[in-house]
Amino acid sequence: MTAMRNFQAGAKLLASAKFPASVWAAATLFTGASAHAAQPAPWEVTFQPAATDMMRQIARFEHYTLWFIVPITLFVLFLLAYCILKFRASVNPVPSRTSHNTLIEVIWTVGPVVVLLMLAIPSFQLLTAQYTPPEEAKLTVKATGNQWNWDYEYQTENTLSFNSAILADSDRAAAGKEDRGAYPRLLAVDNEMVVPVNTMTRVLVTAADVIHAFAMPSFGIKTDAVPGRINEVWFKAEKEGLYYGQCSELCGKDHAFMPIAIRVVSDAQYKTWLAAAGTDLPGANKALMAEVDGKDKVAAAGN
Repeated sequence: MTAMRNFQAGAKLLASAKFPASVWAAATLFTGASAHAAQPAPWEVTFQPAATDMMRQIARFEHYTLWFIVPITLFVLFLLAYCILKFRASVNPVPSRTSHNTLIEVIWTVGPVVVLLMLAIPSFQLLTAQYTPPEEAKLTVKATGNQWNWDYEYQTENTLSFNSAILADSDRAAAGKEDRGAYPRLLAVDNEMVVPVNTMTRVLVTAADVIHAFAMPSFGIKTDAVPGRINEVWFKAEKEGLYYGQCSELCGKDHAFMPIAIRVVSDAQYKTWLAAAGTDLPGANKALMAEVDGKDKVAAAGN
């Protein structure tokens, strides 16, 4: 929240300083995007903001590996440059005949082994954590990949099933999703998967035709959707908002048009939506959107 206030203050400063319109537009875009949780951003070179503890662990491991990758890369680059300059034919016409150096051979054998051990141990710990939920799931959703959309089935007392497909531009007005900051082109869908915040959620992933993949970057989950087989992933979203992912397996000509959208809401909002969605899914979605968008506007006005 503090970071958000600082960013908005900076954006106001940009506006008051009469910066170019393009700079102000970019600031407005990023402010809107951050208010609606995680989605891809132009020129993004890092992970999307983490919404789960698992994604934070993945980000920490990535930062940890950079402490090895960067020095090793620079060291190898230095050795290459040194050898090219020091032992080029013009300054070293008589090459050395040395064939063995015990110390160097021990170092370049033991060194990589130590580095691999320091990477392997936390890597296996992270992999184990990804397949070991810390608690029992309170909500189970079955996600079935189709060419080229998703079917979601809530395994609750009253089973709820619906299809989620990419939102066509012509349908934006009817769906109330004309704000491209919150509902970006090629990522927005007609029906989002809705889950309650701080709730352990199990997703059973399969496919109806070819191999797809269910991936949500900000949750740190990704698994193949294989016909005739069920794979399992889990997440516990800690922040309310709208999160976007995509099918991550080449599944045909419309592979790029198969987004995944998960809306994380409060427990009360989720229960209200679930009760209404069984009989009127479009109406339940619009009511939820109105409540969430109204809450966001009030929060933004208070900052």
